Amino acid sequence: MTDKHLSSQFDSELSGVSTRVMEMGGVVESQIRTAVYALAQFNEEAANQVMEIEARVNLMEVEIDRELSSIIARRQPTARDLRLLIAISKTTANLERAGDEANKIARMVRRIISSGGARNLPASELNIASDLASGLLRKALDGFARLDVNVALAILKEDDAIDKEFDGFVRKLITYMMEDPRTISPSLDLLFLAKAIERIGDHAKNIAEFIIYVVKGADIRHASMEEIESIVR
Repeated sequence: MTDKHLSSQFDSELSGVSTRVMEMGGVVESQIRTAVYALAQFNEEAANQVMEIEARVNLMEVEIDRELSSIIARRQPTARDLRLLIAISKTTANLERAGDEANKIARMVRRIISSGGARNLPASELNIASDLASGLLRKALDGFARLDVNVALAILKEDDAIDKEFDGFVRKLITYMMEDPRTISPSLDLLFLAKAIERIGDHAKNIAEFIIYVVKGADIRHASMEEIESIVR
């Protein structure tokens, strides 16, 4: 087989596994949207749907990892191709963990529905943060599909907005707990939900970092924003 044919086949395999990652991302996005709906509406049926999707997400992660291992063993890629395969593996892991956070939200929503304790607390204010987090994940997947470092840079900057929403929500919950100790238990439930939403944003941020790693060959996980902007530009 000629080198050209080998290269063409390798490109086809890279394209195939990248497509699988996008499919997995779509499933996780659906899981998060359903979890957010379950939270906003205190809808137990939606929460159950989220938990049913979890098994599918886990299976997709295992299948993609198996495919990646096979490609690396057979092709022994170097340079950017190897970085892409590593980034795909890490992206898949972050998608699975984002799905785990959606599953946590669903479980907590079911608990809140059963207890009824958190309905009088500001649960609706989590909608802003959840919309930000799911939007970031969507952007991260789009940026990864196109390996767009400018999209990645924008995501890294937007992640701060989710952190600010989380901090503000925590302060509000502390006020509720100080004014009425009876709200401590349901407030802790909502804090758990807020942290899960924040973590979804963190996983989107991680995927953005992998985009820059593939394109620029730089590990920016602990770099300052100024250093990252210098690398991207």
